[in-house]
Amino acid sequence: MAFVRPTLAQLITRIQADFVSRLALVGAVLRRSIVYVLARVLAGAAHLLHGHLEYLGKQLFPDLSDEDYLVRQASVFNLTKNAPSFAFATALVTGTTGAVVLAKTLLRRADGAEYTVTADATLTAGSATLQIKAVLAGASGTVTPGVSLAFESPVTGVSSASVVDASTADGVDREGTEPFRVRFLEFLAARGDHGGNVADYERWSKGVAGVTRVWVYPSGLGPGTVLIRFVRDMDPSPIPDVGEVAALQSVLDALKPAHASVTVFAPTAAFLDVTCHLTPSTPETRAAVRAELAAMLARRALPGSTILLSWVQTAIGVAAGVDSFTLASPVADTLYSANQLPFLGMVTFT
Repeated sequence: MAFVRPTLAQLITRIQADFVSRLALVGAVLRRSIVYVLARVLAGAAHLLHGHLEYLGKQLFPDLSDEDYLVRQASVFNLTKNAPSFAFATALVTGTTGAVVLAKTLLRRADGAEYTVTADATLTAGSATLQIKAVLAGASGTVTPGVSLAFESPVTGVSSASVVDASTADGVDREGTEPFRVRFLEFLAARGDHGGNVADYERWSKGVAGVTRVWVYPSGLGPGTVLIRFVRDMDPSPIPDVGEVAALQSVLDALKPAHASVTVFAPTAAFLDVTCHLTPSTPETRAAVRAELAAMLARRALPGSTILLSWVQTAIGVAAGVDSFTLASPVADTLYSANQLPFLGMVTFT
């Protein structure tokens, strides 16, 4: 039988009963008596010790442990959290032909985020494209085309502002505790490499910063081949771009068995549109329905999968605050092609 931690009230009762028994006291224990006070003081100390022991007991198990202990346990197996990565982009500047923007020149976004020029650039025909990198690693450094950046200090012959024309790599935050816990538990379940089985490819792929979901297809392109599809759910766009596909391909090429031919693909985003009537129809219930539908797709959607109508109905029905609903669309199961991965599209409330 598992040990049940006693409550503070139970400890007080036990200790006070011990005092009464060992001192052979008769009559009630008065509120301001020494026995009454000591019983509560000792029970409080014992309660804290029980709490600390309960906490330490949880740290023995990676599914319960806090972040510090989880990281320590994983380090024994040479597993660490994926480090944050820097955002890269290109920015267009205009000015006098022949003017030079030197490497390490700083630019600043309106919200204060800073970027550094990674290579000298000389203006030709009045313009130049700068290669820039976020000063701080993480998702906050990601920039989208059209964003304006200003030089921290004036550059002779160059206009004071530049415009981002392409984002070449998104910044990624340091891996969160819960995703890392899942990855560690998956590693423990597999316990090491197994010659390139499905679990190996999933684990190797998720070891790349930003990769969240992976689908492995043995013989996906014929005998001796392995087809990999993946997404990066924490990025502004979960569908990986060409550079992110190439990065994962490089990692898997270094880890795969020599005889395997591994090909990494990015799935194509497809969108599930939903139209329904809610009772009650409030901003809160509508937000809850959207959240449940998105979570359902994150759990169940696979490239080329069929999204069952019953899954959509259940997601709406369990949303917080919804008493009843009428679903206008979809009206049947929704089938997607082999490379299509469903995401939540437009949710219309009538």
